Amino acid sequence: MKAAEFLTDLEAKPAMLHALADTLGAASESEVWPIARGDRLLLAGMGSSWFAAETTARRLRRAGVHAVAEMASVEASYPPDPRLVVVGISANGGSKETLALLGQHHGTSRTVALTNNPDAELPVDRTVLMHAGRETGGVACRSYVHTLALLLQLEQQLTGGLPDLEAQLHRAADAAAWLLSQRDEWLPPLQRALGGPNGTWLLAPAERLSSALQGALMVREGPRRAADGCETGEWNHVDVYLTKTLDYRALVFTGSRFDGDAVQWMRERRSTFVAVGGQLHGAAYELRYPGDDDPVVALLTEILIPEVLAAIWWLSRK
Repeated sequence: MKAAEFLTDLEAKPAMLHALADTLGAASESEVWPIARGDRLLLAGMGSSWFAAETTARRLRRAGVHAVAEMASVEASYPPDPRLVVVGISANGGSKETLALLGQHHGTSRTVALTNNPDAELPVDRTVLMHAGRETGGVACRSYVHTLALLLQLEQQLTGGLPDLEAQLHRAADAAAWLLSQRDEWLPPLQRALGGPNGTWLLAPAERLSSALQGALMVREGPRRAADGCETGEWNHVDVYLTKTLDYRALVFTGSRFDGDAVQWMRERRSTFVAVGGQLHGAAYELRYPGDDDPVVALLTEILIPEVLAAIWWLSRK
C-alpha cells in the first residue's frame, strides 16, 4: 500500500462517481442486477465489502425485501436453495472467504459477484462490475463507495424507492469535490481534535454504520493508528466506558436520534469530539458540506473525511 497514491485515489473520487452515475443512468435494470423483488438475498463479503452489505441489507429489509448480510467467513449461513440469490462482494475478486461461500452455493442457489476486477474468475452465474478504476494506493476507497452505489441501484431496482438515485450520485460526487477543495479549511482542526494519544473513535447512526466502520478501518489500514467504529445508540452501551479512562477523541457522523445521549457522556467526561453533517453542542469542530441533509448523499460522501485524514496521517509517517 502507498500513501501518496492513496491520496491520489481519493482525489479521483468525484470524477469516477460522476462517471458511474452516468453509466447506471444509461443502463436498463436487467443490464445491472439479475435479481427480482421476490428473491431472497444473502449479501456477503469481508471488510469494506461486508460493511456496505450490512448497511444495504438493513435498507432493503426496511423496504420489505428479504435480505441479510453475512461475513463471508461465517461457518454456515442459509443452506443452498434455488430461491436464494447469493451476492458475493469482493473489490479485487480474490477474497478467499467470499470465493468459498460463493462456491458452496454455485449450482444450487443463484450466485452473483460484485467486483472491481473484470478479469476475476468467480463461481457465479453473473458478474456486476463496480467501475471504480484501479486503486493504485492499494486501499479499497473508491471501490467501497462504488459498492454502496451499486447496492443502492439494486435497492432502486427492487423497491422503486430511490427514483432520484442518479441525481443523488451526482450530488455526492459534487459534495466530495467540495470537501477536497476545502480541505485546507477543515483538515487542520480535525487533525488537532482527533489526533490523541489513545486512538480515534467513530460513531454513526445504524443506517450509516458502514461509515464509522470503514472510517476506522482507513485509520488502521494506512497510518496504522488505533481506531474503532460503533453505532451511536449502541455506543451508549458498549463504548461509553472508555470516555472515563482515556483521552477520548471521537468523530461523530450525526443523524442518530441518540446523538444527544452520546454527547452528554462525552461532554461530562471532557472528551473531544467533532460533528460531521450536523450540529452537536460542545463539538470541537462542526463540518458541514453540500447535500449532507440527504441520507444517500451522506452515506456516499462522509467517508471521504476520515479517508483524507488517514491519508495525511499516513503521509506524516514517511
